[in-house]
Amino acid sequence: MLIDSHCHLDRLKLDNYGGDLDKALNAARQAGVERILCVGIDLEHADAVINLADKYQDVYASVGIHPLEKDAAEPDIKTLLDYGSRPRVVAIGESGLDYYYSADNKEVQQERFRTHLQAAAQAKLPIIVHTRDAREDTLGLIREHGDLECAGVLHCFTESWEMARAAMDLNYLISISGIVTFRNASELREVVKKIPLDRLMIETDSPYLAPVPHRGKPNEPSFLPDVARCVAELKGVSVEELVEVTSENFFRLFPKAASC
Repeated sequence: MLIDSHCHLDRLKLDNYGGDLDKALNAARQAGVERILCVGIDLEHADAVINLADKYQDVYASVGIHPLEKDAAEPDIKTLLDYGSRPRVVAIGESGLDYYYSADNKEVQQERFRTHLQAAAQAKLPIIVHTRDAREDTLGLIREHGDLECAGVLHCFTESWEMARAAMDLNYLISISGIVTFRNASELREVVKKIPLDRLMIETDSPYLAPVPHRGKPNEPSFLPDVARCVAELKGVSVEELVEVTSENFFRLFPKAASC
């Protein structure tokens, strides 16, 4: 079962489908993508994200506020818990820290991430983590405030092997996006080679970061097989094995999805 473990269906560019999300989802299904996790990045659109999961049986939802959403209303634990109690919300996030694009508000990002970690721990849900150029603070906050049993995933991973190993020591999974196919991603490819299969997931992060051979186009879930092929080659396994293992990893990390 091929699973897109992280995308933003509410933000897809649908020009090629006449604005019709159903057609984009059908294209994904025809490409073999059987499940999709639609990830929220602000609370203003949380209901829209959840409504998609309620409408489509092969779509799940998560709710959170992205670290780069500077103008978003700040979350509180009760609000996140209320959203997390919805039947098809299987995770909290995405949340995290991004010092690459925004290092001028570190304290705000840290407080927001802390709130998400605490909410996820109370809800007994995994957390979806965005992290860039914030290794020590990301890992430190996870250790201090996260639930290491429910744990979470570092999504769209582009950091070092040392960070990946430290996150896996905290029971986190690592999710790989289409960036791994980029010509200048040689360091990431070496990291992927080292990550054990049972700690990997794959994603599109669509509509962003379309993989080769779709560079320059809006990304979409139907492009996930290109990520799967690249990761399988790096791991020295068949695409079928890579798909099977990453699906098992998905349902292990998001057990609520198995009962939706």
